[in-house]
Amino acid sequence: MSLQLFGHPFSSYTQKVLIALWADETPFEYRILEADHPENFEELKRHWPFGQFPLLLDDGRPFVESTPIIEHLQAEHGGVHRWIPEGDIGRRVRFLDRFFDLRVMQQMQASVANALRPEEHRDPYGVTKSLEQLNLAYDWLEANLGDGPWAVGEEFTLADCAAAPSLFYADWVDEIGQDRPRLSAYRARLLAHPVVARAVDEGRPYRAYFPLGAPDRD
Repeated sequence: MSLQLFGHPFSSYTQKVLIALWADETPFEYRILEADHPENFEELKRHWPFGQFPLLLDDGRPFVESTPIIEHLQAEHGGVHRWIPEGDIGRRVRFLDRFFDLRVMQQMQASVANALRPEEHRDPYGVTKSLEQLNLAYDWLEANLGDGPWAVGEEFTLADCAAAPSLFYADWVDEIGQDRPRLSAYRARLLAHPVVARAVDEGRPYRAYFPLGAPDRD
């Protein structure tokens, strides 16, 4: 098979790529990175010694980082979705993709990473600052999301692929809350999208991995 994706069902950035693959019905082999498949870890690190995922192999050629992977899929294995449109809309999509990865997901991950550290190396001040930044991102999104169903109007794009896992997990760390109705409604629409719902369901068996304790919802 031409395409192989190395990742984990509970990984936010793996989910970001899976959403694009499933939405376009792109055939691929899923190389799940779990303890009972050590050969997948070994293969991943042969191509990307940092060991981070997802990683896509296209006829043996590696592509890393979720956004460049989706860009490659659009260019070489295009389906019904135009993940990054042309012109002003495309530039807005690229901006929001970066916003969800850096202003939402990265700030959420600071709390998760801190919980995984040994007690003597934890950083409560860093967590407090990251949560402040996360809430600032929530407020910006509440004020700046458009009126369409998706991040940039009527089309489901790369920005929504990024938003779905970002907002899914961020709300577990610090709830968006009812005082941000536009953002809360957008998260709910994302989770109702069939391929996003599939990503959430396939990650469900691994919720015990969440170090802060997965909430009994979603």
